[in-house]
Amino acid sequence: MAVIVTGGTWGIGQAISIELAARGHDVVAFGLDAPQVSSLARDGTTATREAAAARGLRVDALDADVSDAGAVARVVAHTLERHGRIDGLVNNAAIGPLGTILDTTEDLWDRIMAVNLKGPYLCCRAVLPHMIEQGGGRIVNIGSGSGWGKPNMFAYSTSKGGIFAFSAALAYDYFHQHIRVNTVVPGGGGMPTGMSLGRVGGDPAKLTGAGTAAGRPATGTDIANAVAFLLSPEAETISGTVIDVGCFSHQGGPIPPGARA
Repeated sequence: MAVIVTGGTWGIGQAISIELAARGHDVVAFGLDAPQVSSLARDGTTATREAAAARGLRVDALDADVSDAGAVARVVAHTLERHGRIDGLVNNAAIGPLGTILDTTEDLWDRIMAVNLKGPYLCCRAVLPHMIEQGGGRIVNIGSGSGWGKPNMFAYSTSKGGIFAFSAALAYDYFHQHIRVNTVVPGGGGMPTGMSLGRVGGDPAKLTGAGTAAGRPATGTDIANAVAFLLSPEAETISGTVIDVGCFSHQGGPIPPGARA
């Protein structure tokens, strides 16, 4: 299976890229090597290739901007040239500066929406004709519990709320073309990513959260496992759903630390 992973060269995205490659998929990951607003992620393409090679795997890692239609088209062309088809798309790329509406400039609002909502739009619009022509495909969008609104995350919450509607509408529209569209929500807190570390000044000790039912924070591999399932034949009847990997983040969580039944 040939799979494109956006934001696939750092953090959760890199974990998804490498796990999918480990499961035998042909992976094309892309992201920006230049640091983005409020994130510490940078220089991910080389790091992703090296991390994959260290496990005896190959991941095509490209430097490309998910909000640029031309860049997305080049990634799609690369994938078709290398692998001849596109079976899966994972829309993971996102930026998440903190702030209220009064803290959010118009330029920052536009950039958040360009990456977090326009990016998935551009990627889905680019791959869907190929998926339809080949008889089906799988799309997994990475959401966030903030999509139901969380304090000091005004623009990010708004964009992630849009992802839930985006996924559901897409699932409805292409149901009969055998295109499965689902959403995975990382949750529970405490997970080091370029975004989360950027919010706390790069200090992982400041990443707090209730963790998960496993008694620990979720990891990129936990998220990757859920994505891999939704891309797999075992999930061939599942579309339009949300899998929360963590601590009820999509239902108002996480659960406070130390809570008891």
